[in-house]
Amino acid sequence: MTRTRESFLPFALPDIDETEVAEVTSVIRSGWLTSGSKATQFESEFAARVGAKYAVAVNSCTAAMHLALEAIGLREGDEIIVPTYTFAATAEVVRYFGARPVLVDVDPVSLCIDPAKAEAAVSPRTRAIIPVHIAGLAAEMDDIRAVAASHDLKVIEDAAHAFPTKYKGRIVGSLSDFTCFSFYATKTLTTGEGGMICTDNEKWANRCRTMCLHGISHQAWNRYTAEGSWYYEIVAPGYKYNMTDIAAAMGLAQLRKAERMRERRAQIAARYTAAFSPLPELEPPPDASAGGLHAWHLYMLRLNLGSLRIDRARFFEELKARKIGASVHFIPLHLHPYYRETFGYKPDDFPVAYREYQREISLPIYSKMGDEDVQDVIDAVTDIVERERLR
Repeated sequence: MTRTRESFLPFALPDIDETEVAEVTSVIRSGWLTSGSKATQFESEFAARVGAKYAVAVNSCTAAMHLALEAIGLREGDEIIVPTYTFAATAEVVRYFGARPVLVDVDPVSLCIDPAKAEAAVSPRTRAIIPVHIAGLAAEMDDIRAVAASHDLKVIEDAAHAFPTKYKGRIVGSLSDFTCFSFYATKTLTTGEGGMICTDNEKWANRCRTMCLHGISHQAWNRYTAEGSWYYEIVAPGYKYNMTDIAAAMGLAQLRKAERMRERRAQIAARYTAAFSPLPELEPPPDASAGGLHAWHLYMLRLNLGSLRIDRARFFEELKARKIGASVHFIPLHLHPYYRETFGYKPDDFPVAYREYQREISLPIYSKMGDEDVQDVIDAVTDIVERERLR
């Protein structure tokens, strides 16, 4: 067995230092803790970074997608096309409206939504497509937008993994009707919990801004400031999705070092791929094609199980025994009890997602990892393969 670490290497850690501490401390000392000038500044700077005209800061990517669907007027009985290979939030927001998430299979290489399968799933009830940029690699947006245009559908990108991702030279955030980002603790940019809605449509941006704070007219958000008024109007039954200034302050600090963090993730991914590519038992994830940029939120290694004596679950346990954290992304939605029982899905309904899920394992990749940490992961994976390969 390879050298065992003295301490456990977590699967993910945020890259936090004194810059975030200083920004958050400044907000706390100001006395204004909730949505205010910092949230507005974060919206402005983030919009500029991704090339969007408007950005609305919220408390999660789930909230962002919910508000985007509300803005397009989703109703009970409508349908939204969603890849089955994704996290719970992508489809559950559709169910909030009593609408149906129509699951489709994914591309076997990128694990992003298969545009041809998406088009085949379009019905008279379809209102939108939600592509997911898995691991930080952009989906085939030209094909997806072509499908949407030919059927008069909206495109709402689940970009929870995709800051800063580029597709054919364009940064994700300005490609579609809506782009929804996540700033959860494990993401490439974190506010602890948080999200952002980006759009070039002023009407939709204003609707999202109103609905993220109880449906209060967006002119009244500052009613507790010297410039505000006690008077406000509720124009619709909204939600409580606003981002606090405390979270936004952290986001501003993270935004300033986003490129450094991305570069470090890319370096780690390159080291992994160089080490694992020569091993036929392993299939490294694809990098972005020409003109693209992978955000490397995840490093999704796939095992060629026919060449190993152990399955994925045992491989996972072997990493854990070597004090290496790992995870699995994702258990496809159609395998979960709710979707099986509600819509009658079977495992083989989406064969690509089902097959690839069973051999995927996500390795640690985050900008706080040291070079020795990276080498420990490489050594552990290599040692397992050498011990467990079929001779």
